[in-house]
Amino acid sequence: MKTSRYLYTSQDQLRREFWLGHPSLRHQYRSAKRQNAYPCDTRMAWCDYVDAMARDGNISNALAGRATL
Repeated sequence: MKTSRYLYTSQDQLRREFWLGHPSLRHQYRSAKRQNAYPCDTRMAWCDYVDAMARDGNISNALAGRATL
């Protein structure tokens, strides 16, 4: 079995960890919402989170480029 060198390999994993790691924003979570339906501060927090995860090597640049909230 091939293992990934990245901590997270799917958007679902990344989103789950984002919401768990941002308890002050968790009240906004709705599974049917798309990224642009969230307030600007939530979208910015998401972008900062994805950028940091890619810079730290926890996700691939490809995943960072396609990940949406």
